[in-house]
Amino acid sequence: MEGRELPVGWAVAQIAELAIKVGSGATPKGGQSAYQETGIPLIRSMNVVFFGFKEEGLAFINEVQAQQLSNAEVKGGDVLLNITGASIGRVTVAPSWTEGARVNQHVCIIRPADCIDQRFLSAHLSSPAVQSLILDENYGVTRQALTKQQVLELVIPVPPLNEQRRIAAKLDTTIAAVEACRQRLDGVAAILKRIRQAVLAAATSGELTREWREARRISDVWNSSRLGPLLNDMRYGTAKKCSYEVVGLPVLRIPNILESGCICQSDLKYAEFDAQEVARLSLAPGDLLVIRSNGSLDLVGRVAEASERDAGMLFAGYLIRLRPNQGKLLSTYLMLALRSPSTRNTIELAARSTSGVNNINSQFLSSLEIPLPAIPEQHEIVRRVQELFSLADQLEAKLTSARKLVERLTPALLAKAFCGELVPQDPNDEPSSVLIERIRAARQAEAGESKPSRRGRKKAAIHPDQLPLDAAPVAPDLLSGLLQECGALSERALLAASELEPVQFRRQLQAELAGGEIWESEEEAERVLQAVGFRTRERTTFTKPISASE
Repeated sequence: MEGRELPVGWAVAQIAELAIKVGSGATPKGGQSAYQETGIPLIRSMNVVFFGFKEEGLAFINEVQAQQLSNAEVKGGDVLLNITGASIGRVTVAPSWTEGARVNQHVCIIRPADCIDQRFLSAHLSSPAVQSLILDENYGVTRQALTKQQVLELVIPVPPLNEQRRIAAKLDTTIAAVEACRQRLDGVAAILKRIRQAVLAAATSGELTREWREARRISDVWNSSRLGPLLNDMRYGTAKKCSYEVVGLPVLRIPNILESGCICQSDLKYAEFDAQEVARLSLAPGDLLVIRSNGSLDLVGRVAEASERDAGMLFAGYLIRLRPNQGKLLSTYLMLALRSPSTRNTIELAARSTSGVNNINSQFLSSLEIPLPAIPEQHEIVRRVQELFSLADQLEAKLTSARKLVERLTPALLAKAFCGELVPQDPNDEPSSVLIERIRAARQAEAGESKPSRRGRKKAAIHPDQLPLDAAPVAPDLLSGLLQECGALSERALLAASELEPVQFRRQLQAELAGGEIWESEEEAERVLQAVGFRTRERTTFTKPISASE
């Protein structure tokens, strides 16, 4: 709303004025190992998604742990905002069934006052303007983080309460329609993928050219052959160490082998070769490059055909070059056969490994059975597949354009909503400035009542929901618990994640350093803090039913 006039009846205020509670929780002692299969839910950043809530990966804690996080208790309708990590800024409204749950240190509870509709507040925090501001505001070298103070200082445009509700209801219906459209488009993408797989299956089983054979009275029986005898050459790539320094010749690697079957010449590395190596490893048009080893099973066996543009390029050791005998086996037909569902299944079964790296080798490829029609039929199969794939590509291009339009709809709706253009205004609505002044007056009166009189009367009790989270007792392993979940953090980022006052933070840090629960190390010339027994950039993986923390 900066630089724009507010609609009639609207006002602006900070979250500090509009919320009766703002704060986050912590991870129980022991980190992820302390989570249970049942108990009281602990909401983490992975559970917070825009305009929804992700139950998958929800953690659970026991009653004792929950009591230690009593100030981080969720009420149905609370606004939940991710304040650290890659998902910083993601926001949603807590479903009613989460009543009594707790949040960890990565999720901030914002409990709005009665003058703010929680759906409206969540939608505004989801808007492009606020998301951009959050990313600009955050700080932290090892991990992005928003402080409690930064959340409190966020400025919100406040329409009259009834208009907030109209806006929220309109956004609920329109965004639901947008999401339904997105899901339908995702369904089209899945259909196109199945179509391509069906075409490849028909092409390599003989079904695609059955009528072609019948018209020419060609036998319906295909031969098959092992791949080895159909090749003029099969060769592993270079084992030389390559670098981005442009010295020597460019070398193709795994990222250059595209799913489409083409070779991409971007992101190249280089190495120096003698004349014999160049002659042995240079690509010729029609050569195929096959990925032989990778941690991802989907990538093993991926194949691409070299074109005239790729001639003379060299290739790395995780690739195998196949040079078919074109009089027996067309390169493009072989690529279709290697991409067919039945051959992919054979490759994945052979490559699958429990060690984390999946492999195939030249011996496996040599023994691979290839369906082998005559060369004229191979030409016809290639022609028909390319024609059908071209139609699929055209549909996919239209699908991509439609997706881009859909992705722009939600930001556009949110922008209209917070400019007062999404729903009609009602001049009979009570102006929001009146509501905000009422909240301010109530808070001032409450503050006055809580002051001790001259006669020494005790301070009035504060409702638990009004207690700041940093007023809660600090767990003796608070900081080491944060480091167990987040990994290595700079001192500044750890301060932000802990939400402690600086003096309290330094006292807590010194205590945990002295107790041997935290240690200091150098990472990329920067001083970072780590929990004992936890190494930089490692993450603990949960067994079911809890997913790894984000």
